[in-house]
Amino acid sequence: MRDFLLLLADNTQILGHRLGEWCGHGPELEIDMAMTNLALDLVGQSRNYYQYLAELEGKGRTEDDLAYLRDAREFRNCLLVEQPNGDFARTVARNFLFDSWHFFFLQALCNSNDERLAAIAAKSLKEVTYHLRWSSEWVIRLGDGTEESHRRIQDAFDHLWTYRGELLTPAPFETEAASAGYGVDLHSIKPLTEDKLADILYQATLRRPEDGWMQSGGKTGRHSEHLGYLLAEMQYVQRAYPNSVW
Repeated sequence: MRDFLLLLADNTQILGHRLGEWCGHGPELEIDMAMTNLALDLVGQSRNYYQYLAELEGKGRTEDDLAYLRDAREFRNCLLVEQPNGDFARTVARNFLFDSWHFFFLQALCNSNDERLAAIAAKSLKEVTYHLRWSSEWVIRLGDGTEESHRRIQDAFDHLWTYRGELLTPAPFETEAASAGYGVDLHSIKPLTEDKLADILYQATLRRPEDGWMQSGGKTGRHSEHLGYLLAEMQYVQRAYPNSVW
């Protein structure tokens, strides 16, 4: 279960950090506050997974140890969430690709035979329902807006599309988790994510990029260069001043 919990925790932790980078830089105050709240939701979800893993390990480690004292090769997040923010359209596209998977994943995880995981999923689903609505609405607004906004959001999907496949391609530990009943069968949620994607792209008057070769490796610790820079910033205080407390 260790790698499965790390996948869930690292996905939300890294995406939460990326969204937190927008704090104070959003295109308008309301959007700035919305993205900061999304970030807080995701980091809160990661805490729940890290805390559960720390308890299962029984080694005296804490959520902070798991978040701030591991190197890039030990992270199990998908490559999509570590991609840089870029412009607002690229952030929206990245979030929508993740949210349209995350929502249905959590719905399925609510049926986990692990009561703790099912409870975390049920709590997280309430937040992610809003996340999916937020990113969906912005995809539509940008896609069906001006020529410039349409071009930018289309370019964002074209750029990020090769990272989408990893979300729905199970790693060996995910297959094991699904077989044991505490995980999710990714094949079972794929039609739901595809339908949601098709619906929003249609409303946004966007072209679906062609499927082909997909990026992978994040789930087994092979990451893009971007994660190293992200962790250097995210982990700096803990590593420079170990065991500091507020």
